[in-house]
Amino acid sequence: MSQITTHILDTTKGKPAAGVAIALLQQAGDNWQEIARGATNSDGRIADLLPKEKQLELGVYKMKFYTQEYFAQDNTANFYPFVEIVFNVAENAHYHVPLLLNPFGYSTYRGS
Repeated sequence: MSQITTHILDTTKGKPAAGVAIALLQQAGDNWQEIARGATNSDGRIADLLPKEKQLELGVYKMKFYTQEYFAQDNTANFYPFVEIVFNVAENAHYHVPLLLNPFGYSTYRGS
């Protein structure tokens, strides 16, 4: 398992959100640099966004979830074309960043 993991639950369907593209970006001054990209599996998870041996530098990161494409698969109207979750990597630890998603809202928390 990589240092950063995520999963997405579509709270409207009560099911995992499969096939959602996600980018991991690192803050570099006033800019962001993409360092990884993946897509959720059939269980709505990405456990291997980074190689297992890769340890992130301390700093600010964000995960960008490309939700527009996910909702377009079912012709579902939605409000957010993407969701960005910004977080601080303050120690060499595992970070699980889940997303609870529906077409007109979302929620997140630091998971375990």
